[in-house]
Amino acid sequence: MTASGETPSQAPDDRVLRATRKAIAVLRPHLDAHFSLRLWDGSVEPLGGNVVPGLMLEINAPGVLPSLLRRPSLDRLIRHYAHGHIDISGGTIIDIGMPFATDRAARRRMRKVGKLALARAALPLLTAPAISPDETRGFGGASDGRTRKGAADNKRFIGFHYDVGNDFYDLFLDPEMQYSCAYFPSEEASLEDAQTAKLEMTCRRLRLKPGETLLDIGCGWGGLLCHAVRHHGVRGHGVTLSEEQLAFARAKAERLGISDQVTFELKDYRDLDGRFDKIVSVGMYEHIGLDNIPAYFGKVQGLLAEGGLFLNHAISRRSKKRRRRLITRPEQRALQKYIFPGGELDDIGHTVAEMERAGFEVQDVENWRQHYERTTRVWCERLTARRTEAEALAGPELYRLWVAYLGGCALTFHRGSARIYQVLCGKSAKGLPAIPLTRADLYR
Repeated sequence: MTASGETPSQAPDDRVLRATRKAIAVLRPHLDAHFSLRLWDGSVEPLGGNVVPGLMLEINAPGVLPSLLRRPSLDRLIRHYAHGHIDISGGTIIDIGMPFATDRAARRRMRKVGKLALARAALPLLTAPAISPDETRGFGGASDGRTRKGAADNKRFIGFHYDVGNDFYDLFLDPEMQYSCAYFPSEEASLEDAQTAKLEMTCRRLRLKPGETLLDIGCGWGGLLCHAVRHHGVRGHGVTLSEEQLAFARAKAERLGISDQVTFELKDYRDLDGRFDKIVSVGMYEHIGLDNIPAYFGKVQGLLAEGGLFLNHAISRRSKKRRRRLITRPEQRALQKYIFPGGELDDIGHTVAEMERAGFEVQDVENWRQHYERTTRVWCERLTARRTEAEALAGPELYRLWVAYLGGCALTFHRGSARIYQVLCGKSAKGLPAIPLTRADLYR
């Protein structure tokens, strides 16, 4: 007898185990997944007829499934994962999710699951003891970006994501610390080669010339500006809201001996002044919030010299029949809470329209979705391979959230529900644009 008066065969854990196996037996023929489920007692249940050896989704406590069944939500699932109640072994979240990303047949198969049989099998899970997933590392305060009041809010949003430590990002980024989409010139290109190609392609698209001034809004760790100064002879100025990035960028310029040609400062884009021949923004547009887009493009228009060029590089969402915010979607709320507070995605049609309303003439729009799928996949694999170091630097919870985020991004870009574009535009449509008749110079 147990302390509760139950025989061992009636113990709650044992009942949960039996119910879980019965539910899996109902689901298995329809799910036909390529991985297995490892339960908290060490037993392994294949979820299909042809699973990948060693690839497993782990349920590490009997109270996890009762918790998720009684209060199902993506946020609850994330918290269970962050605390290690759920884990993946033998691969990454990409390995688990990729076959389902575009598999419509799997969805049709799941519709054929006998709901009554599944309910009967899983019924004991609804009354079994549940484990509570305590809050994990999340942004303290409103994170949807709609309540921001000014530069102080933007600085808190950016600091939450980027100031987790340069050493952490160094675990999976390239030596130039490029935390944005790479440009793969071939299938065989390494991440390092692809990030260098991205820097060069961006500079070529801006048609940089020696002696020109280049402003980088959201300059990150300074890689693009340093490349532009060293290889195209410009004078650069970069702004960021991350203390960690600012210190790294300044130290890098000093180390390369170009600190007299490039400057960096901690400043919100709205506080900028002056005139610049060329302006670039890579991966910053997603942070500004949809309500601030007109003011943002208006500010850039005012900073750009006559005849100048502006390149905006940003993640985009698919346009809908009726324009609405993504804030109601659980995955977007989770992304804002745990990874990117204040972030919102625009669709490319609206971005281009707002550029034109601000007085710009759009010259080029190029889709880099395949490049970002590959980039985020490599980042996820690299960070996973250095798990021990990542957990020592930032803790197990942050590591888990980041690999889930990077893997989720790869799946999202593969599925096509997220895109990414480089958009080049000129100061205005008056006179001849500051670009050649053809784009042959980009691919020389």
